[in-house]
Amino acid sequence: MPFTNFDSRHFAAADKTAVNAAMTSLEAALANKVANLAASERLQYGSVNETNKLIINKVKDYRDSQPTLSSPDVDWTEFANDHDTRAFLQVTIQRLESLVDGLGGAKILHDWDNYQASLTDYDYAKYKAATQAAGYNTKVSELSQFFNGGPSSSKKNRNEGEGKSEE
Repeated sequence: MPFTNFDSRHFAAADKTAVNAAMTSLEAALANKVANLAASERLQYGSVNETNKLIINKVKDYRDSQPTLSSPDVDWTEFANDHDTRAFLQVTIQRLESLVDGLGGAKILHDWDNYQASLTDYDYAKYKAATQAAGYNTKVSELSQFFNGGPSSSKKNRNEGEGKSEE
């Protein structure tokens, strides 16, 4: 398992502050650049598929190598700016997606760690309830609703890594 030391992966207050500051800075830098398209606009403008991008790139290649063959009706400065911006956005999106994937994986592993600790706590509560310790019967009763097999299924769930038993 690639994520065995959960303690080293926690965010200290300074880490959270730094991440939030970076996010705020990124959001501010992109505020007047992002576009929230309606579904109809996505259909209208989303027609530039991979084949059409090949057309764009071929036209750009001709413009770069043989500009005399280019249409005078195209604003070539705008074309170049759009092309450069699109390439920058693609790289930025890939970097952000990589971060999102990594954060999602870390969250899954922290969820798993919390779940394992919760199962341990549930087993402890069952033990204490069996000794008639005050308050534990209620806790066990409330937690047992999350297991199909009732109070005895938490060990099986821990072994399966899921919240439901097939008993």
